[in-house]
Amino acid sequence: MAGHSYSGVPRWVYAPAAVGALFIVLPLVAMGTRVRWTEFFSLVSSDASVAALLLSLRTSAASTVLCVVLGVPMALVLARTSFPGQDLLRSLALLPLVLPPVVGGIALLYTFGRRGLLGDTMEVLGIQIAFSTMAVVLAQTFVALPFLVLSLEGSLRTAGQRYEEVAATLGATPTTVVRRVTVPLVLPGLVAGTVLSFARALGEFGATLTFAGSLQGVTRTLPLEIYLKRESDADAAVALSLVLVVVAVVVVALTRGTRRTA
Repeated sequence: MAGHSYSGVPRWVYAPAAVGALFIVLPLVAMGTRVRWTEFFSLVSSDASVAALLLSLRTSAASTVLCVVLGVPMALVLARTSFPGQDLLRSLALLPLVLPPVVGGIALLYTFGRRGLLGDTMEVLGIQIAFSTMAVVLAQTFVALPFLVLSLEGSLRTAGQRYEEVAATLGATPTTVVRRVTVPLVLPGLVAGTVLSFARALGEFGATLTFAGSLQGVTRTLPLEIYLKRESDADAAVALSLVLVVVAVVVVALTRGTRRTA
C-alpha cells in the first residue's frame, strides 16, 4: 500500500523478539524493585563504595588510553595490510572476547607475576605489577582492547581506501594520510570503540580479581565491591549494581548516537 514502507520482517518474528527484549529488561526491572530508594544515596556513598567507584573510573580511563594507543595501530594493520598469518593474528587479537575473564587473569598472572614469564626481569628492575593498581589497568586493557580493534577495523574496511590513495598521489606521507585522512574518516567508529572499551573496562571483574586481587583503595574496583557487598550488605550491592547499569545505558546511548552521525 502507498505510504507504507516494506520492512521485510515476517510477523512471527515479533513474538520471539519481544521475548528476547523481556528477557533482558525484566531482570533489570526486578533489580530496580529491590532498591531501597529512600536510602539510595547513603547506600552508594559509603567510603568504601566511593573509593571503589573512583578507582574504577581512574583505571578504566587509563586502560581506555592504552586501548587506543595499542588498538588503533592493530586495527590499521589488520584492515590496511595483507601478510601471511593475518587471519591468525586477528583471531588472537579478538580472543579475549570469548575467553572467560578468569582465564585472562591467570594468563596475565603467569606473564607479569613474580614467577611469571617476565617476572624475573621485572623483579631485577624493581617493578611489581601483580596485585597492584597497574595490574587492574592491564587486566581491564586485556579484556577491553578487542572491542576497539573490532569496531575500528570494521569502520576502516567500510570507509575503503579511495581518499587515502588520492592523498598519497598528492604527495602526502603515510603518517600524514593516517593523521589527516584516515582518522577523521573513521572517527565515529573510533569514538564508538573507545566508549565500548571504557564500558567493558569499568565492568571488568574476573581478570581483575585473579590478577590484581581485592585490596581496598588499591585494586578493589566497583564490580569487586559489589561482589563483596552481596554477603554483608545486599541493599548496598543492589544500589551499586544500579549505578553500573546506569553507566552502561549511558555508554550504549553514546555509542548509538555516534554511529548515527557516521
